[in-house]
Amino acid sequence: QVQVVESGGGLVEPGGSLNLSCSASGRDFVLLAMGWFRRAPGKEREIAAAISRSGRSNVYLADSVKGRFTISRDNTKSTMYLTMNDLKTEDTGVYYCAARRDWSASGSTVYTHPGDFTSWGQGTQVTVSS
Repeated sequence: QVQVVESGGGLVEPGGSLNLSCSASGRDFVLLAMGWFRRAPGKEREIAAAISRSGRSNVYLADSVKGRFTISRDNTKSTMYLTMNDLKTEDTGVYYCAARRDWSASGSTVYTHPGDFTSWGQGTQVTVSS
């Protein structure tokens, strides 16, 4: 089973930016559909962004992050990214990388439910505070 590891969290002031990375083990990164979830203090885990196996324009962004976050992937580095701009205090939480094998022919399926994913990272803390 693929293993994923997040990095890049930290403390930032409102309006600031952070870049999260998720590295995956193994040689099958190109077969993985992936996503970023987050859990704010006292709240349920929620999807922030997701990307299909093929990448390109097949992405999902939660309404709360549209226009501020960008999800991307680099198959040559077996890494997925979440670029977060104009951060708000409500973006504070633990951010988790998730992955699953996608066997669809097109590779364009975007998965957004936690139950769709089989591999999870330990999470990286993002704190937005002045």
